Amino acid sequence: MNVVVLVKYVPDATADRSFEPDNTVDRDGVDGLLSELDEYAIEQALRIKEERGDEEIAVTALTVGPDDAEDALRKALQIGADSAVHICDEAIAGSDAIATSLVLAEAVKKAGDGTVPDLIMTGMASTDGGMGVVPAMLAERLGIPQITLASQVETQGDRVHIRRDGDTATESISATMPLVLSVTDQSGEVRYPSFKGIMAAKKKPLKTWDLADLGIDASLVGPDASRTTVEATAARAPRTTGEIVKDEEGSGAVALADFLTSKKFI
Repeated sequence: MNVVVLVKYVPDATADRSFEPDNTVDRDGVDGLLSELDEYAIEQALRIKEERGDEEIAVTALTVGPDDAEDALRKALQIGADSAVHICDEAIAGSDAIATSLVLAEAVKKAGDGTVPDLIMTGMASTDGGMGVVPAMLAERLGIPQITLASQVETQGDRVHIRRDGDTATESISATMPLVLSVTDQSGEVRYPSFKGIMAAKKKPLKTWDLADLGIDASLVGPDASRTTVEATAARAPRTTGEIVKDEEGSGAVALADFLTSKKFI
């Protein structure tokens, strides 16, 4: 059984992020890391491997990104992935979700030696783009089912069962492998890389492919081939100083009530 986990190298959300003149995200002027939401996908893949211990299951982490994106793959290997694949080509920079899904689809098939792996897993969204549409696009390109936003995952034979927790209802969904599966940050606590895992990761295979290796023409990716584009960006307005109410002879409660009433909170 082959499991491919798609991960992304993203700018650190706690750092000051900015955009390039062409309105793409500045990925050089800020530290990057493995997207936190993708760690949940790695964790669920490893749990499936552990629960089906009598089977030979290989977990491969795959990313598309610049040279530094290798750091995200190293983290995935340290957590427990068996191998990693890095798609690195300057022509891909600036691709939207549609163009990215093309690259991922071809990479996933190549990682499966020409066939679609049993399970392709992702996080619920990337922490830099936050669109959450790539899993669906990838499933469409591969011609396989998708079950998304899983908060609980179980497998039985070639079937995958999930629980999806929505705002108003909980759904139980099943599908037959091969399929694309995305998991939420409610799916389970992610394990930390152990010292043994960190040392073992240094010996695990990490392949690097470019567009030529995938048989993709460079004209099909990048900003010029993307169907969506960012027209303009603006810095977030600075936070204003809040209103301070001093409680003098019980006036604080009245002032607070008046404020809440003015905002229609009460």
